[in-house]
Amino acid sequence: MLSFPAPHSARLCDGLSRREALTIGSLGAFGLTLPNLLHAREEQRHSRSAPLKKRSVILLFLGGAPPQQETWDPKPDSPAEARGDMGVIRTATPGLIVGETMVKTSRLTEKIAVLRACQTNDNAHSASGYYMTTGYPHQPMQVENAKTGAPNDWPSIGGVVRKLLQPHCPLPAAVTLPEQSANDGNLTWPGQDGGFLGRGADPWLITCAPELGTFEVPGLSLPPEVPGARFNQRKGLLEALGQAVVHRRTAPDGAGAHTQRAFEMISSPAARKAFDLDAESVKTRDRYGRSRFGQSCLLARRMVESGIPLIRVNWTRVANAPNNGHWDTHTNNSEGVRKLMPVLDTAYSALLEDLSDRGMLEDTLVVWVAEFGRTPKINGAGGRDHWGPCFSVALAGGGVRGGTVYGSSDKLAAYPKDGRVLPQDLHATIYHSLGIPLDTEIQDGLGRPLAICRGEPVKQILG
Repeated sequence: MLSFPAPHSARLCDGLSRREALTIGSLGAFGLTLPNLLHAREEQRHSRSAPLKKRSVILLFLGGAPPQQETWDPKPDSPAEARGDMGVIRTATPGLIVGETMVKTSRLTEKIAVLRACQTNDNAHSASGYYMTTGYPHQPMQVENAKTGAPNDWPSIGGVVRKLLQPHCPLPAAVTLPEQSANDGNLTWPGQDGGFLGRGADPWLITCAPELGTFEVPGLSLPPEVPGARFNQRKGLLEALGQAVVHRRTAPDGAGAHTQRAFEMISSPAARKAFDLDAESVKTRDRYGRSRFGQSCLLARRMVESGIPLIRVNWTRVANAPNNGHWDTHTNNSEGVRKLMPVLDTAYSALLEDLSDRGMLEDTLVVWVAEFGRTPKINGAGGRDHWGPCFSVALAGGGVRGGTVYGSSDKLAAYPKDGRVLPQDLHATIYHSLGIPLDTEIQDGLGRPLAICRGEPVKQILG
C-alpha cells in the first residue's frame, strides 16, 4: 500500500502547511491516496529541470549492513580474530576476491565496479543511513533512532530526482519498496523522503509483499466494493475538497492538474503493467528467488522498463529471526552471512544478468549499498558490530566501467588506505549517470538556492 512518513516541518517549499497536507491526505478514507503524492508546485526560480537522460538507477539498500570482510573486501591474510572462518572466491577481475558465499556474483565481476574505501565515520544505523541517503552528514553524528526535522531535513536522492525529473515522467520519478528502512520497533530512518522540498517530492512508497502468489498495489486499483458510478462521485468529491484547500493558498499551483493525473494513473495501463509480476514467467520469477527481496528486484526491473528513473529496494527486517533477518550481524556473523547471502547473491546476479540479456544494463545503474560496514574484529558473540570508517559499495551498468576496483583499505579492512569515497561522491556519481548536472540547484523552505550535491563523481570507474 502507499505510505507517508511523519511530518517534519511547519511549511514546505511546495507551499502547503502540514495541516493542509494532512487535510488532503485524509481523503485516503475515500479510497484514493495518489493525489497527495502528486500535489506539488514546480519551482520557477533558482531551480532547473534536469535534462532527461534515458537512464535509471536501482539502489539496493542492504539494511543492517553486510560485512565488507565477507563480501567485497576479504582479508585472508589477516589474524583469525579479524579474518573469521569464511573462505574467498578469486574472480576474473585483477585484484578482486570476494566472500565464499557470493558464488553467482563472483562470475559477473566484469560488469561490476567496486569501491573499497567508502566512509561515513558514523556508527549509528539511522544517522549513517541519513548520510548515505541524502549525501549530507546527520547533525549530530552517532545518533540512533534519529528523528526527521531541521537541521536534518535534506531530501533523499530519490526526493531530488523526483523533484527534477517528475515533469518528464508519466509515473512517479522515484519509488521505494517494499517498505522504508527502519530500526527495531519500526522506527523509520530520517532522510528517505522529500525533506524540505515538500511532500510532492517524496519518493512513492509502495509497501508490498511481491513474493506472494499474486501482487497488487492497492493505491493503483479501486476497492472491489467501489463500482464505477461511486468512483466518479468520489472523483467529484475529491476535486471539490481539493479546491477548498487550493483556494486557501496564496499562490495556486495547479493542484487540480495533479488530482486529475492521480485518477489517470489509477486507470493507467502503464502503471498496471509496471507492477504486474504475474506477467513474468515462472522461470524468471524463480531466477530471482521467491524471497521478498528477490521479487522486489524483479519488480524494480519492470519499473525501469516503464521509465521510472530511480527505484530503491530495501532489505527489510524479519520479526523473530536471528539478527531480525537483517544484515546487522552482532551475533554469529558467519552463520548470518551464510544464511542471508544466497538470497542476495541470487537476486543481485539475476538482476544484472536479466538487465544485460535485455540490453538494459548500459542504461541502468545498479548500486549495492548499505549504511556502513562492520567492525574489523569479531566480537565475543561471534559477530561484527557497526563500522562507518570503511566499507564497500558496488556499482554496475549505467555507464560504469565493470571489472574495476577503486580504493583500498588497510590490512584489516578498518580504514581507507587510498581512494576514499564519501556519500556525496557516490551521489555525484549517481547524478552523473542520470545526466543531472551537479550544479543544478534546489530551494529550501526559505527559498534559498542550494546545490543538489557537494561531491565529485568517481571518475575512475566511469566508462
